[in-house]
Amino acid sequence: MTELLAHGTVVLDGGLSNALEDRGHDLSSDLWTARLLLDDPGEIVAVHRAYFAAGARVATTASYQASVPGLVAAGLSRREAAGLIASSVRLAREARDEAAAHTEAPLFVAASVGPYGAAQADGSEYTGRYGVTASRLRDFHGPRLELLAGAGPDLFAVETIPDADEAEVLVELLDEIGLPAWFSYSVKGNHTPAGQLLVAAYAVLIGCRSLVAAGVNCSDQADVLGAVRTAVAVTGLPAVAYPNRGGSWDADAKQWAYGDPLDPDLVPGWLAAGVRLVGGCCGNGPADIAALAGNVAVTRPG
Repeated sequence: MTELLAHGTVVLDGGLSNALEDRGHDLSSDLWTARLLLDDPGEIVAVHRAYFAAGARVATTASYQASVPGLVAAGLSRREAAGLIASSVRLAREARDEAAAHTEAPLFVAASVGPYGAAQADGSEYTGRYGVTASRLRDFHGPRLELLAGAGPDLFAVETIPDADEAEVLVELLDEIGLPAWFSYSVKGNHTPAGQLLVAAYAVLIGCRSLVAAGVNCSDQADVLGAVRTAVAVTGLPAVAYPNRGGSWDADAKQWAYGDPLDPDLVPGWLAAGVRLVGGCCGNGPADIAALAGNVAVTRPG
């Protein structure tokens, strides 16, 4: 994936859920954004299209909370569920191919790999420490990674991981599959939500051959700089950063109570600290990404 980082800073997309809600969709079911894969896939394409138009160079698929067990519980057969997860990549590729006709900049599709807790739809993705074994985590993540890889994304976006123990399982699987990936923890100060020091959490990533970047997402923007400094110092990799708008997650209503928008004055410090992939997570929409893209100096290697 050297091409991804060969053209200076890469602007990522923003939150899928808030963009769909802004378009009038109710995401309060346990499937969250994955519901639209089944009910209205054209709307997912429309959101990907909007982010590309805003200046993003990466579309992150609608697979963050999608799992075969979750979709089966919603009434699909296992085969239908697997096909729906794979379709998230196809939809992003459709939008990418449309957008590529209007730019010379290379565009990419990142298959979203959310944590085990996301598929539980109980808010545990923000705490970690699920109380399950490493074997259970492997059985959950392995088939989904294979499904997504088989659909043909450019890379994985392994994101919002709250627990270094889960990261240990994921990095092994990533190297078994061999598709490039970025890896981002959610953070609280200098700890993971599960309570591990970030120095120890990022150390788990050392030696993973598939990783092209490591960093932080779905976290308060005030915590980004410290996290990316630690990620770069520990892993030696370029950093990825895409914070949310702050606030808190209401697990019962399945929605965010958003805080302040992304502060563009913070971004130069992130870039100076080694961030090469930068965007927004929950609460940041196409307008926020357009503002970010306008403030990011795109440098070309000499």
